[in-house]
Amino acid sequence: MKKSKPDIPEPSKAQVESYLWSWDKMENYHLQEDALDKLFFSLCHENRVISDILLKVAALNDFYSTNIFSVYPVAKHIQSLDIDPRLRAGDISVVKDIQKVPIRDGVEKNFYSFATKYCSHHKPLDFPIYDNYVEKVLCHFRNQDDFASFKTPELKDYARFKEVLIAFRAFYGLEEYNLKQIDKYIWQLGKEYFPRKY
Repeated sequence: MKKSKPDIPEPSKAQVESYLWSWDKMENYHLQEDALDKLFFSLCHENRVISDILLKVAALNDFYSTNIFSVYPVAKHIQSLDIDPRLRAGDISVVKDIQKVPIRDGVEKNFYSFATKYCSHHKPLDFPIYDNYVEKVLCHFRNQDDFASFKTPELKDYARFKEVLIAFRAFYGLEEYNLKQIDKYIWQLGKEYFPRKY
C-alpha cells in the first residue's frame, strides 16, 4: 500500500509570512535564538579561544539536540581549523571541514547538521541550516512540483543543499526572503507535516 502524501499548502508569500509570524510568537524558539545571537555575535564572535568555542558548541548542542555526547573534541577540532576568515567570506566549504570530527583512535564522526548550524549562527544569511525537517520538505516539493532535480543524498553535500534551497526560493517566487527566513519557514513546515515518530 502506497503511503499517502501530506497535503502541504503550496509555498507562497502568504505562507512564509504566516510561518514567520508564528515563529515570533513561539517564545521558546525566538528567545533561544536571541540567546544564541548574543553568544555568537557579541560575547564569543571568534573561534580562536577554546573556552569561547566550547560555550558555542555546548549551547547549540543543547538547544538543537544535536546528539554530540562529548563537546570538547568538537570544539578542539573547530579551533584547529582557523575558520574566522572563511566564515567572514561566506566560504561554504567550511561546513565540510567542521562536520568531520576525529574523535579517537582514527574514529571520525560526521556532524553535518551541527556544522551547518554552527556556521549559520555566525553568518545566518550565507549559511542555511540543514536538518531532517528541511530535507523532508524539499523532497516533498521536488516530488510534487519538480522545482529542482536532485537525489535526496545530494542534500548532504552542503554546496548542493544551498543550491537546492535557492532554487526552491526562486521557483516559488520567494526571492524577497533571505535564507534565514526561508529556513524558519521550511523548518516549521517540516515539523508540522513530517513530525518525528519516537
